[in-house]
Amino acid sequence: MSSKEDVLKAMREAGKPVSAGEVEKLTGLDRKEIDKAFKELKKENAITSPVRCKWEPAN
Repeated sequence: MSSKEDVLKAMREAGKPVSAGEVEKLTGLDRKEIDKAFKELKKENAITSPVRCKWEPAN
């Protein structure tokens, strides 16, 4: 599984908007990997930000 897939999976399982720090705790991935995955997912419009600094999968 790629880090993008791991991040999306953790977001879906959380069931609420999460910060990068929360994703780090859920996945155990390095923060740099998470930030990179967030950047790519934002470009693909795969995640949205309903609250400042928190993200969730786009529907």
